[in-house]
Amino acid sequence: MLALQITSMKSFMNQLLAGDTFDIFLLEEATISTANTYTIDGHINTDFFPAEERTLEKLPYDFQPWSEIKGLCFNLIKGKHTPLFFKFVFHLKPEKTAALFSQANSSFDISQLKALVLTVKYDGSKAILTTGSAYHTFVMDKEPDILWDKTVTKYLSGRGIDYESM
Repeated sequence: MLALQITSMKSFMNQLLAGDTFDIFLLEEATISTANTYTIDGHINTDFFPAEERTLEKLPYDFQPWSEIKGLCFNLIKGKHTPLFFKFVFHLKPEKTAALFSQANSSFDISQLKALVLTVKYDGSKAILTTGSAYHTFVMDKEPDILWDKTVTKYLSGRGIDYESM
């Protein structure tokens, strides 16, 4: 697990809410506290969709892609006042996870991995990004954690997002 403090909030917020930098993620949950507190459960309610749309091709994920919900989050955050708080819990898209382990020539069995997680938490003055890995069962191998931590820092640096390790 890695904790990173964002050092350039304006640039980060632009990339988070308006750019495509975080479109590689699915949203598990969001909490946004402004004049009201909003909670978004990112789980997709498959029963909402007609039966013909419940195919893997039409609904490939259990969670909502960030690219499809960030506009709503942006509308909840924008305004004259800075939000009091927000927290987003992201999962790297499964196909991105598989590609990451393939490119790293990893021997880890990714069927044991539930998700590579990135949590973004803002407390009214600073944003902290925290990495994590979720597993289906207990594993001794720390390779996924190490690979994810390195990938996140490389990705942020490559996108020009400035941070400090905590």
